[in-house]
Amino acid sequence: MPEFGTVRYEMPSPQVARIVMNRPTARNAQNLQMTYDLNAAFDIAVQDDAVKVIVLAGADPHFSSGHDLRAGSKNEAGADFPSIGGWGGFREKGAHGRFAREQEIYLQITRRWRNLAKPTIAEVQGKCIAGGLMLAWACDLIVASDDAEFCDPVVTLGVCGVEWFVHPFELGPRKAKELLFTADSWSAQEAHRLGMVNHVVPRTDLTRFVQDLALRIAAKPAFALKMTKEAVNRAVDATGQQTAIDQAFALHQLCHAHNLQQFGTIIDPAGIPATVRKPAAE
Repeated sequence: MPEFGTVRYEMPSPQVARIVMNRPTARNAQNLQMTYDLNAAFDIAVQDDAVKVIVLAGADPHFSSGHDLRAGSKNEAGADFPSIGGWGGFREKGAHGRFAREQEIYLQITRRWRNLAKPTIAEVQGKCIAGGLMLAWACDLIVASDDAEFCDPVVTLGVCGVEWFVHPFELGPRKAKELLFTADSWSAQEAHRLGMVNHVVPRTDLTRFVQDLALRIAAKPAFALKMTKEAVNRAVDATGQQTAIDQAFALHQLCHAHNLQQFGTIIDPAGIPATVRKPAAE
């Protein structure tokens, strides 16, 4: 099996690849290392002709607490990681560098994962917060444990939601506004009621249920699966989703610029819990 610093690559069956975010002490918060490890793992699964379904999971106890905002988390601009998209300006200071960096590691890479040529299933347990929502939303199906919770508290930080802004498409406009305005955590059952989650199962059954679902999908012809995913994604794109995401991303950057002017930092420091402000132990 391939080895990564922050991700486990597993093959529970020859037709199913299971990619597991493996930073449990950081609640699987996504730093740059994990971003590129995930991308490399997805590449391996997509390029393996035997693999027909890809599962994205998180090492217990939580799926993902989002982007790693802790000081010293190796998630800061200028960290020594290669560019995957060549958008330029990645290391520059100011709005240009921030825009290019976030466009690559939050927006474009999520878009790439959403459009992978094979069906993907998010296996979600525990907390799924902010950037964790982006990871789950990039997948074709979401299966949640009965104790899973979903939250996008980014408005608390003075920004208009996470960069992959599909809230209105996942929840409908009114419930999207409620999730963002309140920054409340919503249960798996509520997410299922709203159509964001496909199935809710007991925590102890989660991995087995997802594996069974993946095998049922893997029994179908690979090309038909690819074309079906393409057809559905294009139907969603025709509604204007991609344009809406790009427009929201521009507003996201405007929020950063406003906060920088008001507080000297790109997010409102009043919204950052004290535990997050501490340096990361890595």
